[in-house]
Amino acid sequence: MTGSFEEQLGAYLAEQRWFAGRGRDFSIRAVHPTSWLSSTTPRARIELVSVSYVDGDPSTETYQVPLAYLGEADPDFIHALIGPVDHPDLGPVVVYDAVFLPAVADLLLRSFRDRRHESDVSFHVLDEAELPTAGVSGTVMTAEQSNTSIAYGEDALLKLFRRVSGGGNPDIEVHQALTRHGSDHVARLLGWVEADWRADAGATHHGHLGMLQAYLRTATDGWDIALASVRDLFVEEDLHPEEVGGDFAAEAERLGAATAAVHRDLAELFETSALSQGQLDSLATAMTSRLESAVVAAPELEPYAPGLQRSFAALAELDQPVAVQRIHGDLHLGQTLRTVKGWKLIDFEGEPAKTLRERAERDSPLRDIAGMLRSFDYAAGVTLLQFGDGDQLRYRGDEWTQRNRAAYLQGYCTAMAADPPEQQVLLRAYETDKAVYEVVYESRHRPHWLPIPLHAVERLVKDG
Repeated sequence: MTGSFEEQLGAYLAEQRWFAGRGRDFSIRAVHPTSWLSSTTPRARIELVSVSYVDGDPSTETYQVPLAYLGEADPDFIHALIGPVDHPDLGPVVVYDAVFLPAVADLLLRSFRDRRHESDVSFHVLDEAELPTAGVSGTVMTAEQSNTSIAYGEDALLKLFRRVSGGGNPDIEVHQALTRHGSDHVARLLGWVEADWRADAGATHHGHLGMLQAYLRTATDGWDIALASVRDLFVEEDLHPEEVGGDFAAEAERLGAATAAVHRDLAELFETSALSQGQLDSLATAMTSRLESAVVAAPELEPYAPGLQRSFAALAELDQPVAVQRIHGDLHLGQTLRTVKGWKLIDFEGEPAKTLRERAERDSPLRDIAGMLRSFDYAAGVTLLQFGDGDQLRYRGDEWTQRNRAAYLQGYCTAMAADPPEQQVLLRAYETDKAVYEVVYESRHRPHWLPIPLHAVERLVKDG
């Protein structure tokens, strides 16, 4: 039976990992189609879908959903099926999420090669970058969550932002600047897509929809390398981390140096400033407020709250200026790739829960450092859950974590040639704030992972 287009599209959205409204009641407020990518089969175009929630949240979110309209169902794409509809212009058709159709992936790449420019959607190429040649097929990557990426052989990767909003996307802005600067620690930007669309209230928005970048063909995910290192340690009985063949510390030190290099480039390419005493007070107050809310949401935090608060009180007492600049904004091991030419940082979009404007705001580079330090803790914690908790394994996991935290900081500080005392206070506050957030997140979404951030909270209080 053919349902309404909005009903079927809504049902499809509700099942997607990149849809932030999973588990909430929502309605589709508007669907804005852009120009057709092709006038022949398959008919496909990028469409912008605005949704709102029925739980009193006044905000509206917009998602990019490229759609393909086929004359009949194709069993090869059942995983991308939205449903049959009676289209006012095309008649009875079957609608699919177009990114999974190889023919549409080819249309998107061809649009870059043609520098396609319509009144409402345009494809841009950076400085005559070399693009994949015709005939290179596109394959959707399975690891993405908040976005969808299409790999074109071993040459290029097209990342389509699923949740979009008006304004420039930091991922494109930062990659464009770093690519032109010749940074060694990012994948080269090749091009980007931008569009105009109307939201449910009729307002016109202009924003980025996706970015094409060089494919790092020799890359291995930093998270996977770290997990393998912890597993190697746990299967040994008597060895310390530095004695195991999969010791990660040398890589952690090189990753710290790569992070420092990117931070130096960002400081050179974008504006920098310093936080005033009033702004530091506001930062400490905001962290304290988040802690108070977190204790209500996750009562497991309550015994540790006074100790955690001391980190924020120390931040408020800093009397030295704190330099702020453009940063990564959501740095962890999963945002890194190890290639034969060294470490690369990826995904400069920033924290997904923040607005585009908030993601582009200047912040201390130590926020990135704190995120990476927490990631080392998670690598050990996740592996510990897989092996089964126990005093000996926990001790070995803590030893691995501390060794790699120290190596990463050593690589970063050596490359920066500085480690002023006030940074220790600031770093501790950022890490504490991050751990508090993680406790709330895990309690809501992955309760079986809750021991990981709680263990870090206990350590932070003990060390304080």
